[in-house]
Amino acid sequence: MEIFKSPVGNKISCKGWQQEGLLRLLLNCLNPDIAKNPKELEAYGGTGKVARDINSLKAIIKALKTLENDETLLIQSGKPVGIFRTFEFAPRVIMAGALVVPRWASWDYFRELVRKGLTAYGQSTAGSWAYIGTQGILQGTWETFSQVAKRHFGGSLRGRLVLTSGLGEMGSAQPIAITANGGAAIVVDVDRAVVKKRLISSMIDIMASSLEEACDMAKEYVKKSEPVSIGVIANAADAYETLVSYHITPDVVTDQTPAHDLKSYIPSGLSPDEARELRENNPLKYEKLAQDSVRRHVRAMIEFKKRGSVVFDYGNNLREQGYRVGVKDAFCFPGFASGYIRSLFCEGRGPFRWVALSGDPEDIYRTDEIILSIFKGDRRLKEWIDFVERRFAFHGLPARVCWLNYKERSVFGNIINEMVKLGELKAPVAITRDHMDAAAVASPFRETEAMQDGSDAVADWPVLNALLNCASGASLVGLYHGGGVGIGYSIHSGVTVIADGSEEARKRLDLVLKADPALGVIRYADAGYDIAKDIIKSPVFPAKAVE
Repeated sequence: MEIFKSPVGNKISCKGWQQEGLLRLLLNCLNPDIAKNPKELEAYGGTGKVARDINSLKAIIKALKTLENDETLLIQSGKPVGIFRTFEFAPRVIMAGALVVPRWASWDYFRELVRKGLTAYGQSTAGSWAYIGTQGILQGTWETFSQVAKRHFGGSLRGRLVLTSGLGEMGSAQPIAITANGGAAIVVDVDRAVVKKRLISSMIDIMASSLEEACDMAKEYVKKSEPVSIGVIANAADAYETLVSYHITPDVVTDQTPAHDLKSYIPSGLSPDEARELRENNPLKYEKLAQDSVRRHVRAMIEFKKRGSVVFDYGNNLREQGYRVGVKDAFCFPGFASGYIRSLFCEGRGPFRWVALSGDPEDIYRTDEIILSIFKGDRRLKEWIDFVERRFAFHGLPARVCWLNYKERSVFGNIINEMVKLGELKAPVAITRDHMDAAAVASPFRETEAMQDGSDAVADWPVLNALLNCASGASLVGLYHGGGVGIGYSIHSGVTVIADGSEEARKRLDLVLKADPALGVIRYADAGYDIAKDIIKSPVFPAKAVE
């Protein structure tokens, strides 16, 4: 199998930097340093793929290299289907991924379509070629645990024990985020290779030989109020039940196993290799075992809540899976978005990210200096940049994530474009975001859970978001289904703009980076949130709200 890595430097193989930037992002998603399973084109999140199959991937690469500056490539669930003459300011790539008519939007039906070669699951940023490894989710995780600390523990997790599970591509951000907020973390994962990988890459501090040892070590660090992250090899359901039986009550309990898809959730009693074999040879038995483990997993979390732990679902649809297998009070604890992130969405603040297409970390460090000088009054932003520069090593193309609001994104995006124009950066920069953004997602068990007006499942907003970003001149726009929580549970959109230093890029950035987050503020104002309603009345708000 060919190893895919993004080209670097300032020489291009496409007919323009808009195409070249997207090509580099696509290949970066398959970089072995960050991708879950590049041989199967899977970037992260269970089976999140960047292309439907190897032939589709090769066809996409060929199409991007020959795409003219007034043409648009269409991608249907990871497969290129046509190149159309549009105009220079149009998106170079438009995607739709994993969309299924609602009546048929179930995992069983979707997998049948996959077997027939008709679709592919793109998760969120895998399908939109914006996956950048742990660095992509790290600040969102940091923000979440920061909000937990503020809400429940006076602003810090020092002297607090956090229990969680899942050290995969998304979950691996948890130990760093917890220790950055001062906490002691026990992080459970059933895959020895994954735990060792996180230890080698310094994502965790210690690898315990047993759950008992992990508990003993954590107790000492909690007593000293010192931060630490301890990885332990165990099944999550088993480990959570064991701690319940030991009468150990963590201060905080959550989870990031791939529960959105029970075919990716490893049941109790199986190693990853045994799970893979059973999944292929007896999928019905596998699903039954997974359901049994999820039932125990959720019930243990509920018991922790009864004993006083702060418990929340970290967006993997674990509560719904528990409810479906008979845990009727599975929703007695909140999801992370409604519990801790909602107020940020109301002001159009979300996971803005930029990627140095040069491959040179110095380009990111230079932009760090600029963002700190522009927003020097933002103490949290300074804390974040200082922390991530000290603690996190780049994987694949160097990238950074900051939760910027609707005003800050366009200001910073245009400065990056000017830096490229003046040669202050070694190559153009891709500006993109996670799909977990204010207007970009409808996900009733995650981002849009418990909306004030009951609009949890209204999916017009991500569709409008994608259409608006096309009209605003984004480089890539896509609309997708099922990211984060699985097929049937979400609709979401992605967007990327390549800052190549040109006047055209300046116009693209100015329009997209105002429209994209501003629609999020309108979405929350429409839902009745006072913070958002006040913002849209501002004379500097970049859209006219219609009343």
